[in-house]
Amino acid sequence: MIIPDTSVAPRFLTQDDRIAIADGLRAEKAPAAIAAAIGKSTSTVYREIGRGGKGDGSYDPWWAHNQALLRRQRPKTEKIREHAPLRSVVRDKLDKGWSPQQISRYLRRQYPDQPRMHACPETIYRGLFAGLLGRRQGRLRTGRTRRRRQRRGVPSPNKIKNMTLIHNRPTIVNERTRPGDWEGDLTIGRGQRSAIGTLVDRATRFVRLIHLPDGWKAHRTAHEEMPALPVCLAVEGGLTLRQPRLSRWPR
Repeated sequence: MIIPDTSVAPRFLTQDDRIAIADGLRAEKAPAAIAAAIGKSTSTVYREIGRGGKGDGSYDPWWAHNQALLRRQRPKTEKIREHAPLRSVVRDKLDKGWSPQQISRYLRRQYPDQPRMHACPETIYRGLFAGLLGRRQGRLRTGRTRRRRQRRGVPSPNKIKNMTLIHNRPTIVNERTRPGDWEGDLTIGRGQRSAIGTLVDRATRFVRLIHLPDGWKAHRTAHEEMPALPVCLAVEGGLTLRQPRLSRWPR
């Protein structure tokens, strides 16, 4: 079956890329050298050779490209939905507390010659969140019951606007030679039912504990709890009173 070739994204191999891979294999070049020549990662070329090769070990670029286009076709039935033995094994391992990554590696080792029993972690996550593996509650060790938003190649925005990063603090603070520069941290209790803040003087290592009975959100802690602290003792040629200078607070 011949499938028309349409460009999807630069990260996918093209017909010309696969021809270059075949030429490189005939010239006995290393996969790393082939990858550098076509501008792809070495792991991409390794996967293509393994996935696009025929049963006799040869690599035909036209056949491999057509197989890739067939695999790309959508919609298609989820592997976990259509194959009950795979669904049973995955459900059993999830009940034992295995992660989708561990299950995927186990399936590859346990059923090396049965492609229908292979599933990547993404397939397992999709099956779980779609309800194909029974109840979702408590199945993942992270406790998540819904899918995280996936945005390929887009960095997650910082949740704290105008945040001052640790590496931007003054040099004198990093030297730990001046008392009065404090570093904040947060310890959250079991079940996130309680929390306590800690302030450590970077020079003297003096510690203050902050009671947080009304919550520990960053805005409240920084703008309500911190200004309410009394001035602290610092040694600079003798005992003096100094208002704390906070050099770091947990984000």
